[in-house]
Amino acid sequence: MELLSIILLAVILDLLWGEPPSSIHPVVLMGGLIDFLKPHLLRYRNKISGIILTVILLAVFTIPLYFILQLLQFSVIIYMVVATFILFTTFAIKGLTDSVKKVKQQLNEDINLARQSVSHLVSRDTADLSKEGLTSAAVESLTENITDSVVSPLFYTFFLGVPGAMAYRVINTLDAMVGYKDEINKDIGWFPAKMDDIANYIPARLTSILMVASAAFIGLDWRNSYRTMIGEARKTPSPNSGYPMAAAAGALGVRLEKKGVYTIGKGKNRLNSEIIEQAILLSQVTIIFFLVISFIIYSVLVIVIT
Repeated sequence: MELLSIILLAVILDLLWGEPPSSIHPVVLMGGLIDFLKPHLLRYRNKISGIILTVILLAVFTIPLYFILQLLQFSVIIYMVVATFILFTTFAIKGLTDSVKKVKQQLNEDINLARQSVSHLVSRDTADLSKEGLTSAAVESLTENITDSVVSPLFYTFFLGVPGAMAYRVINTLDAMVGYKDEINKDIGWFPAKMDDIANYIPARLTSILMVASAAFIGLDWRNSYRTMIGEARKTPSPNSGYPMAAAAGALGVRLEKKGVYTIGKGKNRLNSEIIEQAILLSQVTIIFFLVISFIIYSVLVIVIT
């Protein structure tokens, strides 16, 4: 049950502290290494460069971590403190919800500040987005990132321990930095993008199912959530991100839209600050459901195996 204690403590630390300082954040360190290696690997202009980049990042951030944690097992307390802190850096619950709460507040005060904040959450141009467009972008970012920022890293923690969470964070960071189809990144980013699709395949669908259950629990339209998830999740270019977004759109009764790319949901309700509040609650309950169910299943398996 040591792993469950580490996960629980890491979640509590996240809720109390939020994001760790950038100077010690593994994603920042990964980004620095990617920026250093990328120009050297781009010379080769083939897909092998992306495989090499992925292998190097995985080796640098997971192999030393595995052996450090093994060495620290001479002391349960030291091991748990270090493992808890490292795991805490691989996911973000408070940071995810706080960023969307900030947008909600700014939408009611200064739309230009809201546009600036949303531009940090999504890749689209936010300069001319209306309040409805900004609300849609914020809800899309929130619900999509439940998978990337919370469920996936913790999902792999249950199977592979803390190094599993770090391995996922490497793959996800690589996809975020080089996983594009533009002329510069199309070769080096192909393998990281495929790895990210594979890594998120099960967690994204698990998140969407839990979101439907969460909608029922808090009194939202869970039937429409399920129908929208089944019928519209594949509208996004990503094979994974559309699942939680569609489940949320159905539950909230809204239409989420990235112009020229996809439209999800029927739009029975207006996109406003109240919808953001509901989306945050839906996301929080989804995360709680994931943690509770995962803890129960893991505990039962441990008891059965031992």
